[in-house]
Amino acid sequence: MKLLKSTLLLLVCSAPLIAMAQSANTPVFDQRQANQEQRIQQGVQSGSLTQKEAARLERGQDRLQRVEDKAKSDGVVTKQERAHLQHAENVESKRIYRQKHDRQHDFNHDGKKDRPARRS
Repeated sequence: MKLLKSTLLLLVCSAPLIAMAQSANTPVFDQRQANQEQRIQQGVQSGSLTQKEAARLERGQDRLQRVEDKAKSDGVVTKQERAHLQHAENVESKRIYRQKHDRQHDFNHDGKKDRPARRS
């Protein structure tokens, strides 16, 4: 019975350490993902992203999180997995840039695309 209690206590005490170790595996990735989330939110607030564009970009961020979770699932993020994560982040970053700088805007935040001004 004492062995069972001590084993259980060991597991309970080590669980936060394991979780902390896994989150510490990719601090650069986590910071960059937070920055990309901020870029999306800033785009929605400024009107340079429509709601549809923002939703699509958020799904891309969710995909990145799933890739990171899969890489961390065995407790170690290998060099190859880090390279894959960085490549996926680069792709999403370019998508955010392209969507923020295209000609689709929602400056009045009515949920509809604003038409670009006609050039005379």
